[in-house]
Parts: sequence; structure tokens; C-alpha cells
Amino acid sequence: ITSQTCAIVLLLHFGHTLASNGDRTQFFHNCRQNCERTNCSAGLEIQEQAINFYGQTVFDRIFGWSCSDECTYGCMWRTVFAFMERGWPIPQFYGKWPFLRLLGMQEPASVIFSVMNFIMHLRLLRKFRRQVRPDSPCYKLAHIFGLTCLNGWVWSSIFHTRDFPLTELLDYAFAYSIVLCSLYCMIMRMLHRYSLFLRGVITLAFISYYINYFAYLSVGKFNYSFNMKVNIATGTLAALGWFIWCHRVRLRRPYFRRILRFYVLFAMAMSLELLDFPPILWILDAHSLWHLATVPLVSLYYDFMIEDCKTLRLEKMTADGYGYFD
Repeated sequence: ITSQTCAIVLLLHFGHTLASNGDRTQFFHNCRQNCERTNCSAGLEIQEQAINFYGQTVFDRIFGWSCSDECTYGCMWRTVFAFMERGWPIPQFYGKWPFLRLLGMQEPASVIFSVMNFIMHLRLLRKFRRQVRPDSPCYKLAHIFGLTCLNGWVWSSIFHTRDFPLTELLDYAFAYSIVLCSLYCMIMRMLHRYSLFLRGVITLAFISYYINYFAYLSVGKFNYSFNMKVNIATGTLAALGWFIWCHRVRLRRPYFRRILRFYVLFAMAMSLELLDFPPILWILDAHSLWHLATVPLVSLYYDFMIEDCKTLRLEKMTADGYGYFD
């Protein structure tokens, strides 16, 4: 009996309890160990056997697909096909669905949609700079938000291209920076007429909190559940603050509908994250679709900031504007 046949037999003994955990099956382990022993025993560099067998492209080499990575990727698909032949649910590997690699990218759809988000923020930030004068209230606040988002989408693109512990940490940490920045911008918008000292103290408090949270994520085992709860709680506070503001100014600031519409649609788009299904065509999963859904929503936020900054500047130039606290 060949080693491949033995591996398939061992796979059958795992049953349905582990069918969603492909990397825990004996079939996957045996496949990977045999591949590494045959192709990767000569050293750490990518072996010619693996390059020839898997047909590595120049992009695969640029993004650092090692011999061991090639074995893991190849055995992942052998395990997937073994499951499908038996009518079992498609398994996940190391907490992720199997994705078809494209141009060296592990999750090509998420990479493409992350880049689209980056481009959208860049274009809209330039639009903001063209239409809003630098002496407008909250002008710098819009730049803080825009630059934070640009940084976050850069690391999202990098992480979905190649999943390493460092890229994972930076993706999650900077993704949270966007959520935290939205809360910060909401608070600073409400307090923009207050003293520079008060706003400076609040700013230092946010920076200190984020540094400590980044340190927490960096030490020990990453707690996905806790990080998700923190993101949801922070985002909810930001949305709640804007909803209260919208209610207060609904009669004198008709453009409030833009920020309200943004958060309502954003919450609806976020429901995609609650879905969990195998990738369509091995490329599109719920997470990548969530990234796609955020692309057109960004314009609502920037349009609101443009109109708000223009209005605040106009109010600043007139005596009537000083009577508002919103």
C-alpha cells in the first residue's frame, strides 16, 4: 500500500468533527511532511525541485514563497480535493478558507479591494484639499483621518498578500487605528470650539491608549475575540456620538444626512463579516466582499467633512456662528 493510500485511509478516520479543520487532519500532515522531506531537506532556500514542481512565478519568489510554503499550499489543495471527493464540507486551514494564489498573493481579492480603498481615500483626500481652505476649522482633523486610513489599507494589502505573524499584527493594529481615529475625530469635532489645552489632553490620552493597546497586541498570543470586541465597542461609540449629533443639528445642518447615511450603510456592510462561506471561485469570500463594500461608502464621509468644514468656516466669519455648540 502506498503512503498516499495510507494517508487517505487515515483521513477517513477523522470523520466530520474535524472536517472544517484541514490542517489538523493526518492526511494534510503526512502530505506536508513527505513533501518537505523530499524537496526541502537541502536548506532554507527555495529548492529547484519545488520550483519546477509547483511552477513558481517571479511574483511567488518576490513575495517569499519558500519551499515549505509551497508544500503547505500544495497539500492544502490535495486535502481540499480529498474532502470534496467524499462529499465533506470544505475545510479551513489555520483559520482561513483555501484561496487560489494569484501573482504570489494569498488572498488576491482582499488585496485588490484593499488597494481600491487606498486609492479611494487618496483621491477623496485630494478632493478635500482642493475644495476646503486650510484655515477652515477641522481641516487638520480630516487629514488625520485620511492619513490613518491610508496607512491602514497599506497594511491590509500587505497582510492579505502574505500572511506572516508580523504582517498580521500590523494589519490588525492599524485596522483598529482607523476605528479609534473615527472615535477621536467625532470627539474633536464636537469640541472644536473648546480650548487647545483640553483638546491636547484628549489627544494625548488617545495616543497613550493606542500605544498601550498596540503593545498588548504585540505581546503573547493574539486574542482575536478580544480584539474584535474592542473594535466593535469603539466603532459603536463613534457611531452613537454621530447619531446624537445628527439628532441635535438636524434642523440647521441638512448635510447631517451624509454622515448618518455613512454609518447606517457601514453597519449594513459590516454584516458581511458575520457570513462565513467557502470562497466563490476560490477567490471571493465574505471578508473580501466586506472590503469591496467599503469602497463606495468612503465618499459619504469625505463629502460630509468637505461640507462641514466649509460651513464651520463660514460661521467663523460671522457673529452668528459663535452661538452654536455642535
